[in-house]
Amino acid sequence: MGAVVSRIALARKVLILGVRHFPRGEPAAILSSGAWRTPLGDAPIDEALAGALRTECPVLREDSVAHAGEHSLEVQLPFLQVLAPGFSFVPVALGTIRFEDLVSVGEAIARVLAATEDDVLLLTTSDLSHYEDDVTTRVKDGKAIEKLLALEAQGLYDTCRNEEISMCGLGPAVAMITALRRLGVERGELVRYATSADVSGDLDAVVGYAGMIFR
Repeated sequence: MGAVVSRIALARKVLILGVRHFPRGEPAAILSSGAWRTPLGDAPIDEALAGALRTECPVLREDSVAHAGEHSLEVQLPFLQVLAPGFSFVPVALGTIRFEDLVSVGEAIARVLAATEDDVLLLTTSDLSHYEDDVTTRVKDGKAIEKLLALEAQGLYDTCRNEEISMCGLGPAVAMITALRRLGVERGELVRYATSADVSGDLDAVVGYAGMIFR
């Protein structure tokens, strides 16, 4: 996260796509009002942006249950609170649901972002492979990264399924690259790749991480 945000200008409005790790709540969940509290203070939800997205995307359901125990979005907030004080955001939590539904979410995001005059940062969060050895992880992650950078939504979805790549945020990633394609983005940039072995030294069971920028 740090390597990525140090390379971009942060907007005052942020749409965050994260994974729904747990089976509680709606498979495609949004919150449209209120604020999330961290030790750094409250981060307000952007009600206008959230309302526009809900209108464009019936797949998204208002649901606090799916967000209540989920960490994938909230861990992004302290970075934003320090680097973009006064920002507002929209939280969207997606399980790895049907490909067609993920595409519909991405297309709705593209319509909303194309229609607004405000600068909005689309921020998506996911780990890559989980708990395989370091060599296997790097090979598998390379295949997923290739599809991500090429903005190939169907290719990413199929590759993760066929190669058994345990990328927890496959759903958010498919929605993100669908939106970016509709907005005219053609290619991404890999800022940094690492596995947990780079820090822990444990090569037997690692998690893969990659930071990317799409312009």
